[in-house]
Amino acid sequence: MNTAIIIGVGPLNGLGAQLCRRFAHLGLHVHAAGRTQTSLDALVSLIESEGGRASACVTDATDEAQIISLFDRACAAGPPALALYNVGNYTPGRISEMTAEYFTAGWQGACFSGFLFAREAVRRMQPGGRGTILFTGASASLRGRADFGAFNSAKAALRIMAQALAKEVGPEGIHVGHIIIDGVIDGDKVRKRYPEYAEQHGVDGMINIDGIVDAYEFLYRQEKAAWTFELDLRTATEDW
Repeated sequence: MNTAIIIGVGPLNGLGAQLCRRFAHLGLHVHAAGRTQTSLDALVSLIESEGGRASACVTDATDEAQIISLFDRACAAGPPALALYNVGNYTPGRISEMTAEYFTAGWQGACFSGFLFAREAVRRMQPGGRGTILFTGASASLRGRADFGAFNSAKAALRIMAQALAKEVGPEGIHVGHIIIDGVIDGDKVRKRYPEYAEQHGVDGMINIDGIVDAYEFLYRQEKAAWTFELDLRTATEDW
């Protein structure tokens, strides 16, 4: 079991890419899945230059056939040690002003896709009775907030699905974990799209990527006699 499948991989200085780098450093062959070929290719080149192994897998997380194909390719030599769902689908808006299509798309992107990914991971891990499945959550996983009804409901549903899965497959030797990221990650997305926010809050006001990745590695390394389902991460200054 030397394979990791990580979906939700974007820019190099983003959480998905840094998770890929970390698990490649731990000796896993990382199958990096995302929507943009150029971003995935850049990451694979970086990992290989650092002595790791990686493959680029352009994948639509909401497409059942593509998810099955991703796992078929990645698991050709055996079941994965790690399946990590890091898909983000930010869907703000007031409930009274949403279309049904918008709400449904938010659910598909942040919950239904997680179900597809988890189902395929479990099916490959069950015969060997081991493996780790991790989900990325947010503060929206725990509470509703005005103007974020679609996003909140989808992330909360993902969390409950993950919790149900943990109870289903834990006795079979498969560890399921959920990581709540409560705040803005200090990475390319915020620094390039919202530079004024990054400047205002500074490094102490945004969550450090390496610190987040440490939490995923911690869950991955846990012994089954003391498994953790959920961790939540935030800066010291976050109002929670």
